[in-house]
Amino acid sequence: MSEWGVLIADDEPAARRGVKQLLSAFPDFRVVAECRNGSEVLAALDTAKPQVVFLDIQMPGIDGFEVIRKRTPDRMPTVVFLTAYDQHALKAFDAQALDYLVKPVSETRFAATMKRVTRALRGDAAARDPGIVVTTSRGSTLLRLHEIDWIESADNYSKLWVGSRSYLLRESLDALERRVKANGFARAHRQALVRLDAVRELARGPGGSLIAVLTSGVRIPVSRRKRARFASAVRS
Repeated sequence: MSEWGVLIADDEPAARRGVKQLLSAFPDFRVVAECRNGSEVLAALDTAKPQVVFLDIQMPGIDGFEVIRKRTPDRMPTVVFLTAYDQHALKAFDAQALDYLVKPVSETRFAATMKRVTRALRGDAAARDPGIVVTTSRGSTLLRLHEIDWIESADNYSKLWVGSRSYLLRESLDALERRVKANGFARAHRQALVRLDAVRELARGPGGSLIAVLTSGVRIPVSRRKRARFASAVRS
């Protein structure tokens, strides 16, 4: 049975005790470090080497978001944000946190988080779906990657398609590809990224060209240079 190390970061001792108490119901997890501020977290990440971090957002000096910025998301363990406020949720998911808990945390809510954490640590890519924050006329919203069918280049922007609805994001397709390729997206051609699970079939077009037919009905041509790699990725 695996055992995973946990770092708890919160400037309030009572909050740290609360997380430890909730964790006691999950014997596969062991607290390896407790931190009161962001500076201690950055040091403990190297010394204690935890697989999971319960990270308070508002801490003295370096806050939770600054910890991730300094460490970089790619070098962070699995992160679950803890906060007394819910207005930071979208920013937390944009920082690639696995989950976001508002204190005080109920046992039921904590158990749901631990289920996702366990799946993520065991290599379940769906559990690590970080989502992408986009702005709409009604404010910001979080699109989970498994909801996005394909992404289209629009100059310095990208257009994210969920069924027949699109969302504009001020980020280039190249930058987005680096963020989503580990979650099952592949280039169909220079201006399109496709979620492989959204491909219903690969059809032949004029002159033997290849077309990815999505579950939404959208037909996306696959360039000649991408054809072999894309078809292999879909079939695997």
